[in-house]
Amino acid sequence: MEMPKASEADKERFRSVVPARAEVVVKPMFGNLGAFVNGNMFAGLFGPTIGVRLSPEDRAELESAERTVPFGPVERPMGGYTGLPEVWNAEGDGDEARIRAWVEKAFAYVADLPPKAAKAPGSRK
Repeated sequence: MEMPKASEADKERFRSVVPARAEVVVKPMFGNLGAFVNGNMFAGLFGPTIGVRLSPEDRAELESAERTVPFGPVERPMGGYTGLPEVWNAEGDGDEARIRAWVEKAFAYVADLPPKAAKAPGSRK
């Protein structure tokens, strides 16, 4: 399975569109980044692609109106996540605002989900 690595510019761009809130945690994931609230990921970075986890209604709206892409490895995209349009990676009028708006919607949706239960400490062999 191919795991593209995000460039430093991709990571900086991702951090710039993630809401700056105390409850948001951005952490590395396999050379990329994920943004979490209550232990649940609401946005992620896979190479240059930003993916968001949206309500079914918001996801249908985004996917019907924009040229979205699968999020994650081609062989096994992440279910429940939508990759924001690649064309938004190019500089253009309003692209950053659109990205921020969808990331904010993802944050709001996931923040209302039950917190992810902490994993029990595993025994070391």
